[in-house]
Amino acid sequence: MDNTPKKVLGTFSLVMITITCVDSIRNLPSSALFGSSVIFFFCLAAILFFIPTALICAELSTTWPEQGGIYTWGKKAFGRGYGLFTVWFQWTENVIWYPLSLSFIAGTFTYLITPHLATNKLYVFAIINIVFWVCTLINLKGLKLSAKITAWFGILGLVFPMCFIILLGVIWILGGHHLQVHFNQQAMLPHFNHPGVWISLSAIVMSLTGVEITTIHAAEVKKPQRSYPKALLIATIFILITLILGSLSIAIVVPASKLSLISGIMEAFHDFLFAYHLQWLSPIVAISLILGAIAGLNNWIIGPTKGIMVAAQDGYLPPLLQRQNRHHAPKPLLLLQGLIVTLLSCLFLFMPTVNSSYWLLNVLTTQLYMLMYLCIFFSFLRLRFKYPKTHRPFAVPGGQIGMWLVCLLGVVSMAFTFYIGFIPPKQIFHSGYWQYDLILGAGLLIFCIPPLLMQTMRKSAWKQTQTYN
Repeated sequence: MDNTPKKVLGTFSLVMITITCVDSIRNLPSSALFGSSVIFFFCLAAILFFIPTALICAELSTTWPEQGGIYTWGKKAFGRGYGLFTVWFQWTENVIWYPLSLSFIAGTFTYLITPHLATNKLYVFAIINIVFWVCTLINLKGLKLSAKITAWFGILGLVFPMCFIILLGVIWILGGHHLQVHFNQQAMLPHFNHPGVWISLSAIVMSLTGVEITTIHAAEVKKPQRSYPKALLIATIFILITLILGSLSIAIVVPASKLSLISGIMEAFHDFLFAYHLQWLSPIVAISLILGAIAGLNNWIIGPTKGIMVAAQDGYLPPLLQRQNRHHAPKPLLLLQGLIVTLLSCLFLFMPTVNSSYWLLNVLTTQLYMLMYLCIFFSFLRLRFKYPKTHRPFAVPGGQIGMWLVCLLGVVSMAFTFYIGFIPPKQIFHSGYWQYDLILGAGLLIFCIPPLLMQTMRKSAWKQTQTYN
């Protein structure tokens, strides 16, 4: 059997994968909480984090377009162990993120049945597991099918509703309707002495993560040196515009005190459509949002798992977990991932409210993600000095100054976001702050232990074992 992955991804596929991974309509309610100041936060987060990250990923992915993405970069920079930690942080944050994305699907689906179910813990738990396991079965059919679903579902379920809610927001403002937020200087510029400001920034940063995901599929990309920079440029512009305008569209119609993190997007659509006597569109919008969420979920289920697969083939996991099926899908790892997601989704059954479960998982995801990006930035610096003469089809602009500038901006924003994650928002956690920090700290510790164990268990006999079942 031919073990070489086929070149199935072009520029359009990369754009859609990047957009559906980053530009999640699920994140709009949490950013809409900050009103008109969301413009400031997104611009600041773009300068400090998103643009530096996109530039670095564009350079590394075009210079080393190999299967494994961030694992390969870390391995080339500091060795296998460092690469393992880098890809592990990506995979684990992703596993924790699944219940968040799926709870959004559950909250949106309630508008096809009854909105009151959005706060029912058992219902959310059931939908999370049903949808996730169906998507896992789809990804067992390989990247080609997954990419097609991402492209079509992404257009129908992300691009369309994003543009639609922005259009509704513009019509709402031009029609002279009452606005829940103000657009004066005082409202748009946050008060920096207020602790909630920094919590806001960390939430915005998290909504801009995921630009590196396409690099995992480097070996399956057509003309990666041209496709990656072009795709990242198009996706970056689209993502920033739609996230800012989409968040504002929700903020102007739904009061922050009544905004649900899970079903807030449908609340905004409901208010818009009710005002324009278009309630009959609600089921269509709900189905569209579900398709978009599935498109994003599809990318993440297969992407980071392939990164872990490359690390496994370096001897970090036994041959049983290195197996791939005939579609080059890492079947045992996908099934193991599904089991972990099912266990994590139990958190929705034991936390006081659905919103508190959602926020806690979101912050834990952010913390692990920031550790991964820190590893990427250090890899970038190391590779610049370790391989100075290597041809770079795309390089971060500005030479040495540009290199240090993007790293400084990225590292500072990541460190700050990590710290702020330990401050819970008062809107959601009215008491019990120490329990919040204890659970968050314990979660970080638990998810940092496995790669240490994998280092000690690594066996040379496990290396490069490629088997199929």
